[in-house]
Formats: sequence, structure tokens, C-alpha cells
Amino acid sequence: MHTSAQPDANSPAPVVLSVAGIGKTYVEPVLSGVSLDLRAGEVLALTGENGAGKSTLSKIVGGLVTPTTGTMTLAGGAYAPASRKDAEALGVRMVMQELNLLPTLSVAENLFLNRLPQKGGRFGWIDRRVLRENARHAMAQVGLDAIDPDTPVGALGIGHQQMVEIARNLIGDCRVLILDEPTAMLTAREVDLLFEQVGRLKARGVALVYISHRLEELKRIAERAAVLRDGRLVHLGDMGELTSDRLVTLMVGRDIGERIDLGERRIREVALKVEGMTRGNVVRDVSFDVRAGEIFGVSGLIGAGRTELMRLIYGADTADAGVVRLARGSGALQAVKIDSPSDAVKNGIALITEDRKGEGLLLPLPIAANISLGNIGEVARHGIVDAKREAALAQTQIDAMRIRTSGPAQAVSELSGGNQQKVVIGRWLARDCMVLLFDEPTRGIDVGAKFDIYGLMGALAREGRALVVVSSDLRELMLICDRIGVMSAGRMTGVFTRENWTQDALLAAAFAGYANREAILHEPAEPDAKAPDSHTLEH
Repeated sequence: MHTSAQPDANSPAPVVLSVAGIGKTYVEPVLSGVSLDLRAGEVLALTGENGAGKSTLSKIVGGLVTPTTGTMTLAGGAYAPASRKDAEALGVRMVMQELNLLPTLSVAENLFLNRLPQKGGRFGWIDRRVLRENARHAMAQVGLDAIDPDTPVGALGIGHQQMVEIARNLIGDCRVLILDEPTAMLTAREVDLLFEQVGRLKARGVALVYISHRLEELKRIAERAAVLRDGRLVHLGDMGELTSDRLVTLMVGRDIGERIDLGERRIREVALKVEGMTRGNVVRDVSFDVRAGEIFGVSGLIGAGRTELMRLIYGADTADAGVVRLARGSGALQAVKIDSPSDAVKNGIALITEDRKGEGLLLPLPIAANISLGNIGEVARHGIVDAKREAALAQTQIDAMRIRTSGPAQAVSELSGGNQQKVVIGRWLARDCMVLLFDEPTRGIDVGAKFDIYGLMGALAREGRALVVVSSDLRELMLICDRIGVMSAGRMTGVFTRENWTQDALLAAAFAGYANREAILHEPAEPDAKAPDSHTLEH
């Protein structure tokens, strides 16, 4: 779709932004000689492995990083923004993986932080009524209608925070919009809403750069694809001419099969049993078990209670009710008291959090220190950390996880997002925990690294560990899991085995709790009527 500035639908759309010979060097080059154009009303898919240079190129265009070499033009004129603010003033906006929100301010205040409506002129009071009205309109565009604009951003889940960040960047006019892994924390429902907005922006002639590792999304939304590998542009062409296999090969430089072999496993006795886990309306009477050697998936929409359930099991939040039982040496299940994460770790339970930056890592510290955090007993003697032991432990995980780094001494903040996630996972793989809770373990990780992590999960399961994997990617869960439990409106509405699950059945279970709740709210009460039982969807 094109604006009136593009009268001939068959002619190439005008170029909005050009980059020529762009390079960036830190200690070593991370970008070398990248040249491409962005056209009005199209989506350019920018993809490649973690560390390939996608985020660096985007930050250069968005004014956050200054290029070492090369030039840029915007609408035919020289373009060299000194800051993100400069870029936004010229109509270039960027939704980054790292959320740019202030958690103590409300959703409305975050949306309009630099343009708060005021009464009585420039130095008057903030017009709260207008602010809330403007916020509701912006929030409705991304499906956040049900959230009060006065809610502090810090009170929202990370998925909803991502939607607020997207909504903030959709306010006002722009020439170029960069979306860096915008759907990594979203489910299909939110992705559809985002894509509707992308369609509207294309119709207005906005040029979009869409960074993602989700190949099905790229095929769905983009007209052209640019592939980076090791900081260089290795392909630029029509998206329709690329098969998924070809795109993956360009990204990783090798062929990757569509299926994964997790090896022969023997699923044994129950290792983890959760009974009646409850916390307000967020998690409601959830029960399930996981066997030694089994990979148990947890699916559901954002806000369904998946992360909250993991946090309750791990002791990061306090449950109103519920019991966690673990298998002991004899195989018998015993109730364990978990009031804190330290209790969970002592009992052999580990959590790989979905929020790696806020909860999983100490970004300024080196890889070695981050990995040893969960393994102090292995690297310390008489209360003092042995630097050689710490570095050796880190190097083992660097090799096992294929972390792209100059070595254990490199600061975690200098790694790409996917490699940061690998450090979080590597910390717990170095510890002898028999129950591993993975919350969105491959979020923001490229397709090649995902298969590395799947292989590691298979190895852990073969060792007899029990794995619980929360993911917004249904296909991922269907690929690696033995069973999948589906959360909906705080309840587990279905548990499916590989033999009887389908994508449609899993999605139906994900919506079931909300449908039942709506029915309760809107149906007239009858003396003998019974509330729908969401557990009737058990398979």
C-alpha cells in the first residue's frame, strides 16, 4: 500500500533512508561496509545470528551509536543524528529489545513523557483528563484497552510493558520505524494487533525495519530481507524468493534440520509435583507433575499466569495456598518448604528467568562472575573466590553454550541479547539442580542458538532431570516437549500429550479460561446452575 506520493503501484517506492559503507569498530569490527536502502511503505526484514550486527546497525540508524565509517541520508539529505532524541525529531524511531520505560511512572505518563498535556500554558499543571484520554487511544491500538492508564508500568508484566513501549513509538508521525524483536515477549493475539498497526504505517508510507528470529513472521510481514553474518551484509533481496531453509543457511552459514533429535531418554518416576498452587486471581488452584527425564511445557496467553506460577514454585513470590513435592533418594515424594529462592536452590530447583536484564544478570560484571553466582561453592575456598577456578568454570559453559565472547573476563553488558541469555542458562547448567524451570529460555535468541539450547535441554533430560519450559512459541513447545500444560486466566485448563495435541487444541485451551469467565459474568444466575469447570478441557 502506498500514499499519494506513490501514484504508480508498479514503480519502485521512493527511498526514505540510505546507508552506505556503514561500519563500527569497538575492540574488533562488529559491522563492516553495510550498504542498503529503505523504501517508503515497505518492511525490510533484518535478520542474522546473535552478534551478527543487527542491533548495532539499528542503533546507528536510531542515533544511539555513532558509526566508525560510512554515511547516511534521510529523504535525500545528510543524516547523522547525535542522539536518539535527534533521530526522533527527524522522524526516525526505534523500539528496542531493552525497554525504555520508567517503572515508577504510570502507563499514560510513559506514553507521553515528552509531550504531557498542560493546563494554563507551558508551565501549567498536567491535564490529567486529556492525558488519560490520549493514553487510552494509544493503548487501544495495541490491544491494551483493559489496562488503566494510571497503572504504574512497574506493576505490569514484561509482555504488557513491551506493548506499552511499542505504543509509545507509534504515537505521532514518523518516516522510519525500527522494530527490534518486537514480538519476542508477545503471543499470537498481540502479534496480530501489532501487524495491523504495521499495515497502517505502511499505508502512510513509513519505511519499517523489522528485526526478528521468527522466520514465519518475516515471511508474513516483509517485502525484502537483509541478512547479516559476522557484521557483513551477505544477502539483500525479495523476501518471497527466500525459503526458510535458504534464509537459515544464510544466517548461520550451515544447514539446520527442521527436526531435532533429543536423543533416547527414559522418563522415570515423578520428580516434581505441584498441588493447588494459588495466589489471588493470578494463579488459581494449579496442579501438575513432571517426571524425571521429561520436558513439560507451559503455554498460554500473556497474563495467563505462566511466569507467576514459576515464581511461586521457586519461592520468588508468596503463595496463598499450594504444596511443592520433590522426589528424594528413595523416589518417594516429600513436601518441601520453599519460602525464598535460596530455599528452592537448596532443594535442587533452578529458575532461568524471562527478564535476563532485570533479574538474571549483573550486567557490568564479567561472564565469569555471573556464572559463578550460582556456584560459589565450586569456585571459593575459605570464603575467597579463586579466580582461576571461576574462569575455568565459566570457560566450560562458554564452550558448552557456544557463547560468542572474547573470554570469561568480558563484561556481560558487551554481549548480544542472545549471548546474555546463554550466560543465564549456563549458570544453572553448571549446578546440580534436578528440577529446572525455564521461563522463555530462547526469547531473543537466533535460530541457530535455539537448536543448541534444545540440544542442551535434551542432554539434561537424558541425565534424569525434570524440565519445565514456559514459552510463547507453540511450535517450540510442540518440538521439544513430552507434555504441554496450558494456562488460561490463572488456571491450567488442559494437559496434552504428544499423541493428542494439535495447535488448534492448544490455542482453544489458552482461550478457554477467558471464555468461561465471560460466561460467568454475563449469563443470568439460575438456582441450580453450576459455574463452568475449566478443567473439563483436560486431555
